[in-house]
Amino acid sequence: MPGPILIFDSGVGGLSVVPPLRHRLPGAALVYACDNAMLPYGTRPDDWLVARILAVCKAAVAASGCCVLVVACNTASTLALEALRAQLSVPVVGTVPAIKPAAGLSRSRHIGLLATSATVARPYTDRLIETFAADCRVTRVAADALVREAERLLAGEKPDAAVIEAVTAPLWEAADLDTVVLGCTHFPLLRERIAAASPRPVQLVDSSEAIARRTAQLARDPAPRLGQDQSFATSPDVRLSRAMAAYDFAEPRLLAVG
Repeated sequence: MPGPILIFDSGVGGLSVVPPLRHRLPGAALVYACDNAMLPYGTRPDDWLVARILAVCKAAVAASGCCVLVVACNTASTLALEALRAQLSVPVVGTVPAIKPAAGLSRSRHIGLLATSATVARPYTDRLIETFAADCRVTRVAADALVREAERLLAGEKPDAAVIEAVTAPLWEAADLDTVVLGCTHFPLLRERIAAASPRPVQLVDSSEAIARRTAQLARDPAPRLGQDQSFATSPDVRLSRAMAAYDFAEPRLLAVG
């Protein structure tokens, strides 16, 4: 019997891929799983993260009976995608910074990468830039603080505009930067606020549409959606419940991680 589409992230950032997924697969059941007990991922050691991501994803795949896993987290994807594909029996869709489309859009050939410190420094990111944006100047900005601001937004709290302005300020120092990659799935949730922090119009690019497109290719016959979609979390949190409800997911159930 076909299963639902499972979306995994450390926190609520993966919710940014839910609207394009529902647009492309309107009848498909979704399950959301987040490792909120260990949020944020971006500042943790690589070896620890790989082991943790494998453990949580294995538990979530087993609990959901999914037909495909969407790793809606840049940090998890750049670190653990190969290991997940080797150890799981379901197809795995990863998330990578949208360097290629950003390079295609930029007229000035100066683009920004706004991501977690882990993604900014990852050799995988170096290879993406070398492959798809070799003729571009790329300004990399570590923006771990924005993860918390996005979490606050979906918990019904007001993000701190001063934090957003301070974190993104290095992007605006060069007047010719015209395109910014939102290299963490949390950041599209703050799209309007990031745009407001810029002193001039810039193009903001993320991976959500590409993720939805690839998932639709792999999820040939997903289980049908019947009422609210289901969700899991590794720690109970009333703020998380509000975020899930805003995207029409049921109250998160506790995910036991072995």
